[in-house]
Parts: sequence; structure tokens; C-alpha cells
Amino acid sequence: MRKLNLKIKEENDSGFSAVASGRFTNKDGRYNVKKKGINVFDKYSWYHTFLLLPRFKFIGVLVIAYIIANLVFASIYYAIGIEHLTGIDKSSPIQEFIDVFFFSAQTFTTVGYGRIAPVGALASFVATFEAFLGLLGFAIATGLFYGRFSRPRAFLKFSDIAVIAPFEDGKALMFRVAPFKNNLLSEAEVTISAAIEEMVEGKLESKFYLLEPKLKKINTFSLNWTIVHKIDSNSPFYEYTEEDFKNADIELIIMIKAFDEVFANTVVQRTSYISPEIIYGAKFLPMYHSSEDQKTTILDLDKINFHQKVSIDN
Repeated sequence: MRKLNLKIKEENDSGFSAVASGRFTNKDGRYNVKKKGINVFDKYSWYHTFLLLPRFKFIGVLVIAYIIANLVFASIYYAIGIEHLTGIDKSSPIQEFIDVFFFSAQTFTTVGYGRIAPVGALASFVATFEAFLGLLGFAIATGLFYGRFSRPRAFLKFSDIAVIAPFEDGKALMFRVAPFKNNLLSEAEVTISAAIEEMVEGKLESKFYLLEPKLKKINTFSLNWTIVHKIDSNSPFYEYTEEDFKNADIELIIMIKAFDEVFANTVVQRTSYISPEIIYGAKFLPMYHSSEDQKTTILDLDKINFHQKVSIDN
């Protein structure tokens, strides 16, 4: 195993454990931790879970929940007896259930067209309870929609890879990031931590180091930002060769904080890179250019991972 640069001070406030296994931070920025010893209702914040769900999964969950709720209530009405509902088309059992289902949907949404109506105390009680749950459900869904729309987010796209490229009189670790929405970000600041596995008293432990970027902060974040950590005597990767980068168990934990001028709030986004995602002897290619009329700048986000192989003098 590669011996680390002993001149570098270890970071003790990373928040991670030296004996933790696997990736510390997933590519999407969430921590790779599974929690046990607590019941499922206390384990998850359902509000945060629904806020963080991908768009189509969120809509899918709402639609499925709506259909299941109406199927359950339609089954209850059918079990009570369709004679307790007026206006039902009794031409076939399937048509009866379809009418009961749509009556349930109308009650759940409090639309109530009027063709079908409950008769009797039991059917009326179930319809009243369903209308109450419908109002409660739509209030919750509206709150979730508002929370998702109003939650400040950085909307940053990171490169899938990091590279070791020639830099000045040596080499440097580089990755890049770019905003992909039309939000206005400023005062962007990056923090880079490196988790490197090494042998300590016969056991593998992760040591954490804070990597100093060449440019830690930028005032305006409108184009892509190539973040550079120069590998010199102040770097834990000092004298690392290509084989060392391939064989070492490395994870780069990235956090970017920026100020969102629209929401007047600070936004944070994280990602990470592990050893197989670090390409030795490569450099990124430009991803923006001038428009044909020379009046604006075109940022091509499809090129965020474009790179070419280069030679590095070790």
C-alpha cells in the first residue's frame, strides 16, 4: 500500500468514521449510511423523503396512492351494497363496480356531480369520512408540491470523472462543475476532503485530509468551474504515480456552497469521486464558446465530461 505524505496534517473534523466501509458519500450527494435499531415510522422523515424524491417518482406515488384509496373505498361501498347508492348502472357487475369507483373518486375530490348519491346512514357515513380524507390528502399533496417548488437548490452538474492533468510545473487533480438552471449563484465556495485507506497496526483505516484548491471561492458562478488541487509537497498525493492512484482506495468528498440570489439563501450540493472515477493523464476540453454573432457565450453542458489523454512527467 502506498505510503502517505507524512507532512500533511490529518483532518479530524470530517464527520466520518475511520473504520466505516464502502463509499462515504454517494454520487447524488447523499450519505451512504443505513440506520437500524428504530422503527420505520421514526426512522424516516416522510416530508423530507417526498421532497427529495425524483419528479416522476413523486407524481407516480401520488397517482398510485389516489387510485388505491379510491379502490379501497369503492370496495367498501360495494360490500355495503349498491342498493345504498342511487343512480348506479346495473347492467353488469363490472359496470356496477366502475360506477362505484367513479362515485368514490367524485367523493374523494369533493366534486359530487350528483348522478350517484348515498342512501342510508352507513353509506353516508363512509362518504363523509372519504370526503374528509380527500380534503386532508389534497392539503398534504398541495403542501408537498409547494415545498418542492419553493425549496432552494443549487442545480449544479458535476463531471462524472476527476482527472490528474499537467499543471504549471507539475500535476494537479481536477474536476469541474457547472450550473444547469437559470438560477443566479454567487459567492460559490468549494471544500474538498480526501479519504485515503491505509494500513494502521494491521488494520485498514481511512485517513481524512483537507485538499487545498487553487481557487477556493469565485464571486460569480455563471459558467463551468474547473476546480484544481495542485499536487505538491503540501498534498497527500505528493509523489503518487499512476499505479498508486489505481491501487489506492481513495474517495474525494466534494461540497459546494453558493448564495442563491433569487431565494436570498445559501444552497449546498455534494458529490464524491472514488479511485475508478479518477483518470490519470487526462485533461478536460473546453465546454463553452462564443455564439456565431459574438454577442453571447454558449455553455455546452453535454461536454462536461469531455477530456483527452495527455502524458505526465512523474
